[in-house]
Amino acid sequence: MTERVKVVTLGCEKNLVDSEIMSGLIDGRGYKLVEESEEATVIIVNTCGFIDAAKEESVNTILNMAEYKDTGRLKALIVSGCLTQRYKQQLMEEMPEIDGIVGTGDFHNINDIVDEALRGKKPVRVGNPIFNYEEALPRKVATPRYTAFVKIAEGCDNACTFCSIPIMRGKFRSRSIESIVREVTQLAEQGVKEVSLIAQDSTNYGTDLYDRFMLPELLNKVSEVPGIVWVRLHYAYPGFFTDELLEVIATNPKVCKYIDMPLQHSEDTILKRMRRPGRQRDARELISKIRARIPEAALRTSIIVGFPGETEEDFERLSNFVREMKFDRLGVFAYSSEEDTPAVRLPNHVPEDVREWRANTLMEIQREVAKTNGSKYVGKEIEVLVERYDGRSDIYVGRSQYDAPEIDGEVFISSCHGNIGEIQKVRVTHAYEFDLSGEGIA
Repeated sequence: MTERVKVVTLGCEKNLVDSEIMSGLIDGRGYKLVEESEEATVIIVNTCGFIDAAKEESVNTILNMAEYKDTGRLKALIVSGCLTQRYKQQLMEEMPEIDGIVGTGDFHNINDIVDEALRGKKPVRVGNPIFNYEEALPRKVATPRYTAFVKIAEGCDNACTFCSIPIMRGKFRSRSIESIVREVTQLAEQGVKEVSLIAQDSTNYGTDLYDRFMLPELLNKVSEVPGIVWVRLHYAYPGFFTDELLEVIATNPKVCKYIDMPLQHSEDTILKRMRRPGRQRDARELISKIRARIPEAALRTSIIVGFPGETEEDFERLSNFVREMKFDRLGVFAYSSEEDTPAVRLPNHVPEDVREWRANTLMEIQREVAKTNGSKYVGKEIEVLVERYDGRSDIYVGRSQYDAPEIDGEVFISSCHGNIGEIQKVRVTHAYEFDLSGEGIA
């Protein structure tokens, strides 16, 4: 009997790419990939271990999947990803339901892990995370056919005191431009029109391979791939955002005018404790430069509230900073105390209820900002990537270049003249908190 394998992905887009590669390897072995967990004889849970909530979700998912040993056909439960890289010993000791473990730098060995688990060996493959995937590895893209994520680098060398990514993903290591372009070419040949380039620190791309910042050149090379319409960039570390990079985003018509640049905070005392680059003045200058050069750019950032030592006055100034900067997109996170990170040892931790209150308060402020920001599109024509049809409302739904998949807003289109997966020009008629609506232009 051919084994039936279900891959469950938790966490970020980088994890999604790892799952897609594991799926490609499994498919190449001749196993059958299935969508329904109850049909699976093997389940792989690709976990996230970034913050407490993600760890809890990962553990609960593992336990839920283990139930299929009694209610379904499950013979082997394998756990991969960041949680395993960080807690391999605890998982194997405390969760006997697990039949095999593979770390973030060993997922390319997934077929061997599956085979050994099915033979009852309980394999554990968690080494130093030094592996970088290349385009030669098979990949089963799980996103809609017209969009895909591409990892341009793995790991991180930045020493942010709150972050456990270097523990779980290792040191920063870039893929070569040639490998990335070949992968994007393969994706374009499969019908992909939008590629989102991802890394924990994309602006540092190339410094380890080429001894200089190579992201501008990479963006230009990827945009030259036939069939690619949009090139989207994620996680631009503000300390390495060069004038050359800004110029490429401004002038290359295929590079989305969308800048995802996590600032994490506004106040110098907090930024210093976080070991973030620069200070508030530097952030203001960079934002001003971006908006002067690319007035239409959508600027996304993320903020951590409740970091150890954050006072009421710090939070009030942060709130005013968010009101003033008018970010187009904003993610707000309550600080999560992560073991083995320097921030755990800092004094004056903020109570959990205060952290949550501050996160909710800041998001309410952003809602008001978003309402105002959205109105600037009313009356304008924008290009929208059509993603689905809503039969109940008889409208099509898509995204502009100013909105990333899954995390940002949508555009509701009446009188759509394009097909799903195609670019449609839309005249915007209404703006809401995070979404837009308009009429398709023939």
